[in-house]
Amino acid sequence: MAEIEERALRPTSQLIPNSNDPATVPPATVGPPEARPGDPDGIVVVEEGTPRRPPGPPRSSPWSGWPAEWPTPPWNGQYEALVDAAWACLDLNARILSTMPPYTVKANRLVQSPTWMDNPDPDLYSSWDEFAKQLWWDYQLGEAFVLCTARYADGFPARFHVVEPWLVNAEMDAGRRHYSIGSLDVTDDLCHIRYKSTASDARGHGPLEAGSARLVAAGVLERYAASIVAGGGIPYYVIKHPLELKQTQVDDLLDQWWTSRASRVGQPAVLSGGVEIEQLQMSPEDMALLDLSRYNESRIAVLLGVPPFLVGLPSGGDSMTYSNVNAIFDYHWRSGLKTFADPVVRALSGWALPRGTNLEVNSDEYVRGDPLNRAMTWEILIRIGVLSAEQVSKIERFNITGEATFETAIPTPAGVLA
Repeated sequence: MAEIEERALRPTSQLIPNSNDPATVPPATVGPPEARPGDPDGIVVVEEGTPRRPPGPPRSSPWSGWPAEWPTPPWNGQYEALVDAAWACLDLNARILSTMPPYTVKANRLVQSPTWMDNPDPDLYSSWDEFAKQLWWDYQLGEAFVLCTARYADGFPARFHVVEPWLVNAEMDAGRRHYSIGSLDVTDDLCHIRYKSTASDARGHGPLEAGSARLVAAGVLERYAASIVAGGGIPYYVIKHPLELKQTQVDDLLDQWWTSRASRVGQPAVLSGGVEIEQLQMSPEDMALLDLSRYNESRIAVLLGVPPFLVGLPSGGDSMTYSNVNAIFDYHWRSGLKTFADPVVRALSGWALPRGTNLEVNSDEYVRGDPLNRAMTWEILIRIGVLSAEQVSKIERFNITGEATFETAIPTPAGVLA
């Protein structure tokens, strides 16, 4: 044991280091000789003035010796590792869900909503929409944290905001999760909403973790396509000359060919002196691996519950067809958005509302049919006595005479009308 401890404390080699001061030796690993380790002017500590909210961690960026092919570490969570396809899908889902009006229901009837449903933290957010968008962004990435900063007299949260997951330390203790931000224990004031969880893991995990290899592949393909464009693109053909040409002769031949083609568009080319045109076997699309890139990005969209068509990607040639725009919106809601919305609003209901009162979001504006189909539906429901004309007027936001009204009632599904 003594030998192991001694070897762990000092190297076994008996070589004596030289007398050079390591601080005076210029970097000699990668990068140009003038590369500087770090950026001494990147962070400035200001001691005077009014203290403000501390900024987040600095964004990782490559230094002067950093190879262009290497990605930077994701210090701020998964946001920096996202490719544009994943970002577009996350943003689409969050934008749609954040604009769905929230309301509270108890015993299948509308009840008065708490004030935080307008804005849970006016100091940080401009409206509920901004809070909700942050909430659903983080949830799709695996987990969302909501921190209570003020409470009503009955103890329920009155003000709260979303906390970035990288700020929160989560640990399991005797089967219960404990949370801290820095040295502050926030277990009693934090709502942790997990996308996928287990009884032995304190953190949540999102679909992009399973698709992390696809994210890496998509990023590589993006950089590959960018390098092709930066290198001048891919020509459709090459000019072959029977003789070995000097560089000046090659440049003259290219200039003559380009000038001839630009000035005689549509006319056939005339070649002599043994010059030949050889068409490349692979098209630019094939060499840029566009089909592979599109398929990879479509799979990322499927992981996030987004029909690829909605973000400009091919659907993969599946047999699913949509008769109209409403059909694909309805499919998006049922297969993706609803599965994101329900767990989040139920978690908030159990944390911020009294027992028996539930928070819901109204999806009518996203999945509602065209005016003719809605009118036929209302006619049937009124005829069988499920709804009255006054209730339909309130849902459609116009009165009996057909004039527009600005009532404060939220249009809600028929099953929760007061």
